[in-house]
Amino acid sequence: MMRKWTIPSVLFLVCLLFLLPDQGRKLHANAEGDSDDLVNPPKVEDKIGAVPNGLSTDSEVAKREAESISKKSLRSNAEKFEFQAEVSRLMDIIINSLYSNKDIFLRELISNASDALDKIRFLSLTDKEILGEGDDAKLEIQIKLDKANKVLSIRDRGIGMTKEDLIKNLGTIAKSGTSAFVEKMQASGDFNLIGQFGVGFYSVYLVADYVEVISKNNDDKQYVWESKADGAFAVSEDTWNEPLGRGTEIRLHLREEAGEYLEESKLKELVKRYSEFINFPINLWASKEVDVEVPADEDESSDEEETTDTSEEEKEDEEKEEDEEGEKKPKTKKVKETTHEWELLNDVKAIWLRNPKEVTEEEYTKFYHSLAKDFGDEKPMAWSHFNAEGDVEFKAVIFVPPKAPHDLYESYYNANKSNLKLYVRRVFISDEFDELLPKYLNFLKGLVDSDTLPLNVSREMLQQHSSLKTIKKKLIRKALDMIRKIAEEDPEESNDKKDVEESSEEDEKKGQYTKFWNEFGKSIKLGIIEDAANRNRLAKLLRFESTRSGGKLTSLDQYISRMKSGQKDIFYITGTSKEQLEKSPFLERLTKKNYEVIFFTDPVDEYLMQYLMDYEDRKFQNVSKEGLKLGKDSKDKELKESFKDLTKWWKTTLASENVDDVKISNRLADTPCVVVTSKYGWSANMERIMQSQTLSDANKQAYMKGKRVLEINPRHPIIKELRERVVKDAEDSSVKRTAQLIYQTALMESGFNLNDPKDFASRIYDSVKSSLSISPDAAVEEEDYSEEVEIESEKKDETSSSKPEADEDTEAFSSKPEADEDTEEPSDFKDEL
Repeated sequence: MMRKWTIPSVLFLVCLLFLLPDQGRKLHANAEGDSDDLVNPPKVEDKIGAVPNGLSTDSEVAKREAESISKKSLRSNAEKFEFQAEVSRLMDIIINSLYSNKDIFLRELISNASDALDKIRFLSLTDKEILGEGDDAKLEIQIKLDKANKVLSIRDRGIGMTKEDLIKNLGTIAKSGTSAFVEKMQASGDFNLIGQFGVGFYSVYLVADYVEVISKNNDDKQYVWESKADGAFAVSEDTWNEPLGRGTEIRLHLREEAGEYLEESKLKELVKRYSEFINFPINLWASKEVDVEVPADEDESSDEEETTDTSEEEKEDEEKEEDEEGEKKPKTKKVKETTHEWELLNDVKAIWLRNPKEVTEEEYTKFYHSLAKDFGDEKPMAWSHFNAEGDVEFKAVIFVPPKAPHDLYESYYNANKSNLKLYVRRVFISDEFDELLPKYLNFLKGLVDSDTLPLNVSREMLQQHSSLKTIKKKLIRKALDMIRKIAEEDPEESNDKKDVEESSEEDEKKGQYTKFWNEFGKSIKLGIIEDAANRNRLAKLLRFESTRSGGKLTSLDQYISRMKSGQKDIFYITGTSKEQLEKSPFLERLTKKNYEVIFFTDPVDEYLMQYLMDYEDRKFQNVSKEGLKLGKDSKDKELKESFKDLTKWWKTTLASENVDDVKISNRLADTPCVVVTSKYGWSANMERIMQSQTLSDANKQAYMKGKRVLEINPRHPIIKELRERVVKDAEDSSVKRTAQLIYQTALMESGFNLNDPKDFASRIYDSVKSSLSISPDAAVEEEDYSEEVEIESEKKDETSSSKPEADEDTEAFSSKPEADEDTEEPSDFKDEL
């Protein structure tokens, strides 16, 4: 009876196997519309014992996956979307690029996977059930290769993405980083920067022509995002692949020329180079050859016995063993067999937990590159690795980057930016924690791991924790010490000139502080403005050029060491450029007397000097303002008395110009006069800066404008002659005009804007007339327009005579009122109309 049913059963099973693939395709095609009809969706089989930590799928899932991979086409039932313009532009650049270092794609995907794992681990601090059980609770990154189908997949068990997240993050919302990266990339051509702009995912198109992103978030179903980078992408509910549980898997269908990334050795090398310091296990599904004993055939064993020479003693031993065991052992042989298992690629201990003396410079550089997502050739300028003990215990590593971020000062006071990662007992908490460092130090990158802060509280509560103030205080102190050390180790900063040959280490550090200042000097100035407690420490880090610095940067300490005996104040001047300031009339007498003057040419310097009042018990003096003292001159009183009539008359003459006073100057040598402002008012440079502000209020500015004082040079021939003229006839109108012209010229030369440029121009032209002996009443010759009027009328006559006769209806429709005779229009303009 059993035999009768055996043959039909076998035939039935064969037919069923042929039908199942078609049925699978039908289920897939109707997945969106009839998902509720799927009674038995593909499930993960519970056959894990044979492969450690592995998952196997039923045969139908494997077939469907292979079929999908072979097609490389968007699923027909998926919801289609267009990439936003900036994302499309970015992808076009990446796809069409000839960039040689395509390795960065793996670095970016592992970095994104690490971020996703950090997020789920942070959420699990307050909700342990969020991680799930079994394999889902393992926070790791897995890399798998499928050489046959040329597919590389990277999977994490992180937070995963909802359908909305997939649409938002991978195509439709162009973050600010997208356009910023495109601009930077077009300028430098360096794709290494891509991770710093938050658009690292798109680097996959350096090596792949079709990408699938399978993701499962705890709050949503499993979805697939897919794109061939042709300007569109699709998102569909995933009933096709095996359930992820939670997390994201990215499948890269590699291009023909990217076959090297299917080699295990290449992937191991890339992880070692770029992702060694990722804080989660990175496992590769690696092949391994092992020796396995298998039963040997009788023919082979007899051949082996014949060819093997054994001694009499060995034969006797074998016989004894056989007698003891009672029967002969079966013959076996060893063969090579390929197996697969998960291989851990990053087993380096967290660098901040190690003793700083044991960490090499190369390891610090690698860690910085991994932490900052900055994989250029340059290493960080400096770093500080320390352990803080006491009431608050924490470990920290902070770095000074080799270059300033592209958006360092954009929206400086409005955006909360922090480049320090906060860990609590080795658990990542946040990389947006702006309570650890003040804004002016937000260019520093690094990591802080505290044992004191509570672990299972919300971020908002953590921000209010009292220990944070102590951590912040110590971090600022260490950061400023680290920056000061850059200057101390820079040979160019030293006053001692060494005749000995410089070592390679000194040569490497040469010019490092100048480089730091060019990149981050503005941050130090902002720190002086914002951080009163550390103002003196920051002032020591200040650098500038001066009249005696020889084109190099100098410090306040170096300036003080060169001060003249008896000099009490530190002299400085503000303006738009060093070249302009070097020619300033305010410096004439100072340079002749060998006083050093600091050049401040950055707009922020005007604000800086409102807060930096003194340094080492010496006051700062703006040489373009009142109060400049250059020692006592015995002739001062005599000069003031001899020019008393002129200064009084000139002040009256300039009453309409809002001049507060006219005085004898002690700062001029070759220039007849200058205009200075009161000590606590705005300088000319500050007035210009404030007037250029888009939303500035002119009414409010009037309160801050300094009172203007005209200072005259009593030794200049123009001033002497003017005094003589005033003594002869104080009411002479030509002398008054000359005095006003001299004032307006001085106003412009001193850096102020003229209230009435037209009036100034008229005075200049009058002066030119006088110098050319042209009568002041000479009028401009009038142009004769009569010829143009005649030519115009002739043209009108020609036009009217050449016009064809129109029908009455047409004339009635197109008739227009005649233009006034006085109105003239150029014929060219008519033709254009």
